[in-house]
Amino acid sequence: MSKKKNKPQKLKARLPRGFVDRNAQDIRAANAMMAKIAEVYERYGFDPVETPMFEYTDCLGKFLPDSDRPNEGVFSLTDDDDQWMSLRYDLTAPLARHVAENINEIQLPYRTYRAGYVFRNEKPGPGRFRQFMQFDADTVGAPGVQADAEMCMMMADVMEALGIKRGDYVIRVNNRKVLDGVMEAIGLGGDENAEKRLNVLRSIDKLDKFGIEGIRELLGEGRKDESGDFTPGVGLDNRQIDVVLKYLTSGVSGATTTSVQSECMLSDDSTYVMEGETYFNSNSLTVQALQRSSVGEIAKEALTELETISTLLDAAGYGTQRVSIDPSVVRGLEYYTGPVFEAELLFDVTNEKGEVVQFGSVGGGGRYDGLVKRFTGQDVPATGFSIGVSRLMTALKNLGKLEDSGVRAPVLVTVMDRDALGTYQGFVQKLREAGIRAEMYQGNPNKFGKQLQYADRRGSPIAIIQGSDERANGKLQLKDLIEGRKQAEAIASNEEWRESRPGQFETEESDLVAEVSKLLEAQKQG
Repeated sequence: MSKKKNKPQKLKARLPRGFVDRNAQDIRAANAMMAKIAEVYERYGFDPVETPMFEYTDCLGKFLPDSDRPNEGVFSLTDDDDQWMSLRYDLTAPLARHVAENINEIQLPYRTYRAGYVFRNEKPGPGRFRQFMQFDADTVGAPGVQADAEMCMMMADVMEALGIKRGDYVIRVNNRKVLDGVMEAIGLGGDENAEKRLNVLRSIDKLDKFGIEGIRELLGEGRKDESGDFTPGVGLDNRQIDVVLKYLTSGVSGATTTSVQSECMLSDDSTYVMEGETYFNSNSLTVQALQRSSVGEIAKEALTELETISTLLDAAGYGTQRVSIDPSVVRGLEYYTGPVFEAELLFDVTNEKGEVVQFGSVGGGGRYDGLVKRFTGQDVPATGFSIGVSRLMTALKNLGKLEDSGVRAPVLVTVMDRDALGTYQGFVQKLREAGIRAEMYQGNPNKFGKQLQYADRRGSPIAIIQGSDERANGKLQLKDLIEGRKQAEAIASNEEWRESRPGQFETEESDLVAEVSKLLEAQKQG
């Protein structure tokens, strides 16, 4: 008895969780969007640079909110020298390594931009991916906060270059040193309180989502949402919570109530009143309000920096409707050391739960004066901004601002006769040399209908057809597939369709390029 051979098991095709495949339309739309962003970056005097996706893990540093394992929060492996390497989790840490390694050749201040994928080894969820693209701009070697102010102005210009109008966005600005002063005031200074400080900052970061009372619960014992799910709190006592909330509410401004700002259409008045609260229509007034509630010397230093940023913004014409100082801005990464900023979109969208909410953040950044110093031992100040490309694309799609790339499917040269493949290839080459996308049918040519089905599914605008009779007479058929589809919809029977031959005409072989060009232009005009 012969033994049955075990059939090989077929692999199951499956996409890893937290990753996505991108189609041609998405890729072209992203490229078009990033070209506009790069144009703004270039106008500000920034130059492109590229760093690899992998870095040595110790060079990336432990700045994500994770536990002390080399592969927690990042994707890591060891090379043949038993050294840990990780996929980059952002574009900033690799830039710091690049600057430190080339510090003697790089002209400081070093103004650069770059786009690329970053990776987070985190639990994926709705809108939360393990691989996503960022588009950053950074200035390394500029100690003054004018570099931070410039970042904010540049991001405002990026939003408008992409067609996002004023009132639909705001660049919000704060200073991590103000928050450090608040942390010291409530007894959370020092390395031993690093994790608790981070949890406080994360709670503050949810102000726009949960409001003051929700933040009070998160800072205390915890918060139960409408579904009954409980989020454990930070565990601060009432005195500590009051200090934090006093800081958050002391600088009430157009920035902390950006939805109100867009509804009211701010005037030139310095303040306005809504629902019993005073809102400041000036960054300088916001800083003054914060100064009255500042905590500690480090906070005073930070507020002086915010005051300088405010002066620069006012001088350049970037008022609170474009760039607004806001004490609730936190940013999650631990390496920020000074001003921090966030680009927020203010228009309403419906989330996955069916709730109407503001779109929210599409990017952010801040000053990170300590990253390069880790390598060089000397102070190398730096500031930068990162845009979330996929999230910004989603925003533009919601606004109807995501441009069609204008790239058409290729003209299809059909194959009627295998012996004439050279002739058909010649047609394709002439079209390509004229700058027209074209391809010859590569499948089984025996059934002509299959070729037209392929053209339809491909979205081809035109099919080129030449049988032996046409070839003998130096002729060919041009089938306008776009017009043909329109005409076919109005024709009741197959017989009538065959008789009318919708959208199809004959032309001289020598006129191929001219006639195809003319037809493509007519299709473009509609």
